[in-house]
Amino acid sequence: MGSVNDALREAYVGEAKAALRLKLYAEQAAEEGLPQIAKLFRVIARSEEIHGARALKALREVKSTEENLAESFESEAQVAEVAYGDFVRLAEAEGNRAAALHFSQSRDVEETHAKLYKEAMNHLLEERETTYYLCRVCGYVADGALPEACPVCGAKPDRFEPFS
Repeated sequence: MGSVNDALREAYVGEAKAALRLKLYAEQAAEEGLPQIAKLFRVIARSEEIHGARALKALREVKSTEENLAESFESEAQVAEVAYGDFVRLAEAEGNRAAALHFSQSRDVEETHAKLYKEAMNHLLEERETTYYLCRVCGYVADGALPEACPVCGAKPDRFEPFS
């Protein structure tokens, strides 16, 4: 067995995966007209998020906002440049067009996340207020204005969710 920090990281990853999976299960249950089951999945997903957050805090992964922005920028840039690039090449080599599209759109979205973090770091002191618009199809985030279409996947404006 590894260290306590290894166990905390493993717990965080497991809880984060469970929370996402349960949120999707809740959406499916709601689509099937089972609101109580959807509610059960949602509340347990939230519980799993609490477990994961406690593990991250025990690892001292949450730092100052400035440090968190810098870490998030570096992470997004790395994922976009390296991981998703490799994923796209793998999917293309295997002829899996659906996976290649998913990976290339995710890479493009990760690049926009990095830009948003960089912008936030530049404006940290002035605390600029903005509304973000999240594409519910691919995850693209628009800063300040609702686009006529998602620049990554082409989704229409009604597929965006405002965050203010």
